[in-house]
Amino acid sequence: MRYAQGGGLTAERRAFREQIRLEAGEMFAAGRDNAEVAKELRVHVRSVQRWRREWADQGDAGLASKGPASLPKLSDELFVKLEAALSLGAKAHGWTDERWTLARIQTLIGRMFHKTFTEPGVCLLLHRHGWSPQVPARRATQRDDEAVATWVKETWPAVEQPRRRSGPGPSSPTRPGSR
Repeated sequence: MRYAQGGGLTAERRAFREQIRLEAGEMFAAGRDNAEVAKELRVHVRSVQRWRREWADQGDAGLASKGPASLPKLSDELFVKLEAALSLGAKAHGWTDERWTLARIQTLIGRMFHKTFTEPGVCLLLHRHGWSPQVPARRATQRDDEAVATWVKETWPAVEQPRRRSGPGPSSPTRPGSR
């Protein structure tokens, strides 16, 4: 991912970058060339060339931040509604078991908000809001843990083979057939 957790730049980072562009604008006004500006601001010359074109067309307003690159498809208010729906469980939404998969959450978002996400997009959305993948232990619903514990304690020792041989072992652990 380009930025931390796929969320783009923070407002502080955007403001910092805008300040660098405005400093470049002051240098343009002073008549300094692109290579000199790039070296002093520690940015790529191509960025400075792009900034100079914008500065020449629009002045300092062309160097101002244009806001976040993209707005989130699902606002925080909608995500709260999604969390409430997820907490009801997958069975409440028509699936046969209680496991939430990215595909199921993607379908749920489509049903609830009429918005389309890719599975990686759903993963990023959940990750940004502090969710992490969890793999449930797969056990049969009919499993009787008490019966399993009894079997392990009473039956298994009688079935299990002894671990050590009663006779002598090989003379060399690496070459069992040599003498």
